[in-house]
Parts: sequence; C-alpha cells; structure tokens
Amino acid sequence: MSLDQGWVALLQQRLKKEGCPHKVVNTSVSGETTSGALARLGDELKRYKPSIVIIELGGNDGLRGLSLESLRKNLLQMISLSQKAGSEVLLLGMRLPSNYGVTYTEQFHQQYMEIAKETGVQLVPFFLADIALDQANFQDDGVHPTVEAQPVMLDTVWPQLSTMLKGK
Repeated sequence: MSLDQGWVALLQQRLKKEGCPHKVVNTSVSGETTSGALARLGDELKRYKPSIVIIELGGNDGLRGLSLESLRKNLLQMISLSQKAGSEVLLLGMRLPSNYGVTYTEQFHQQYMEIAKETGVQLVPFFLADIALDQANFQDDGVHPTVEAQPVMLDTVWPQLSTMLKGK
C-alpha cells in the first residue's frame, strides 16, 4: 500500500471535498515507537505550526512489549509539547492482540483513556474498532490494515476531528 492510499491521504481529500482549507502533514514513520516520534516532534511543531495534532502511536511500543510507563510518559510529553505549541490534540487509542496477555493488553489500552482524561485531549478510544474483528481488513502480516480498510479508519476519526476543525 502506498502513502496516497492511506487514511491520512484520504483525510486531505475529505477536507478538500468538505471545503476545509486545512492542509494535512503526515510526519509519521513506519514502525516508529513513541520515543522515536517524541524525539522528532519538537522540530515538526516548529516547522509546521499545526492547529491540530493527531497522535496515532503506541502500537509499535505494545507489539515490542515496551514498558507501559514509557508509553505513558512519551504520550504525555507529546501532548504537552503540542499544547504548548498552540495545537489541539486528537489521541487515537490502540489495542493489542490478546496473545500479549490480558493484563498487559488491558493496561495498554487503559493508558489512552487515562491520558485523555488527565490532559483533556479529544480521544478516539480504539482507532481500529470498526475493522478489528474481520481479518480480511488486514494484510497478510495480520497487523497492518488493507487499502480497503483505510476509508473505514478515516470514518472512525472523522466525527471527533470534524468537531475540532469547526472554528479553526
């Protein structure tokens, strides 16, 4: 799948169709953890001066079994940096496959709820909610969504994001 087929590219198309003047900048790096994104975020905020930052991170931390304390700390720092730069934040929650154990997977998912409550940011509780239960929505690796699933992912984000865009 190419970048122009992903939900972020579809978001730019939807914004244009809806008459929104906003420009989407995708600074994601495939396979990146929250620590890698945090290391780059300050420069990206200065470069682009976004009004809204969408944070869709943590899945790679979880798949690597990294500490929940590190995940939490990194997400909190990214939110703080974004807010200090004058950006609103939309946090996209993630879940892990059950084979990582009930305790870890539930605590992992709970981090997103707690962080959103603590910081007051907007939250999509589970970004992949509408595609997760059908394996046909995922590539052969069982982790990455297919091209066909991308519009559904955008539809999951759109209600929260469109509310945030009003008045911007």
